[in-house]
Amino acid sequence: MQQPALNFPPELLLSAQGIRVAFFDVDGVMTDGGLLISEEGETLKRFHILDGLGLKLLQRGGITPVVITGRDSRPLRRRLDALGVSHAHFGTEDKRPAAEKTLAALGCDWSQAAGMGDDWPDLPVLRRCALAVAPPHAHVEVRRCAHHVTQAAAGQGAAREFCDLLLVANGRYAQLLEAYQ
Repeated sequence: MQQPALNFPPELLLSAQGIRVAFFDVDGVMTDGGLLISEEGETLKRFHILDGLGLKLLQRGGITPVVITGRDSRPLRRRLDALGVSHAHFGTEDKRPAAEKTLAALGCDWSQAAGMGDDWPDLPVLRRCALAVAPPHAHVEVRRCAHHVTQAAAGQGAAREFCDLLLVANGRYAQLLEAYQ
């Protein structure tokens, strides 16, 4: 088996150990934050394939991805369904109660949670998680709160980098990679 090429700082890996739930915002995390609106008024989103596989790998690695987003759209629901993401809260401006409800349903607490967000509505969740991650263009207050700022941009693999970090820290990355050798 080939040695994985990923390398994260040891203190970051320690913060990510024992994570069982990963919270994701959508706009500005899983997308580049831009909104395309059709003539009919439908919001269109562009998702990166790396991020999609990252969410699938999280699930295979025993970590539950949870989406909590302030917006709702058919393209988003369709994408999450295709990825097998069964825990999602749409049109949720106050994200903390949604996160707490999901943690309770999964039998977890904040010490077993990680989160990725980019703007103020994500702060109540990120500040409580054992590990907070932000993409590089996130608002300064979110970057300040984050334990890790991804190298990859939002909508360009940032969510995948977050997933990979969690998988490495929890000892699942190399095993999952081996299936692709």
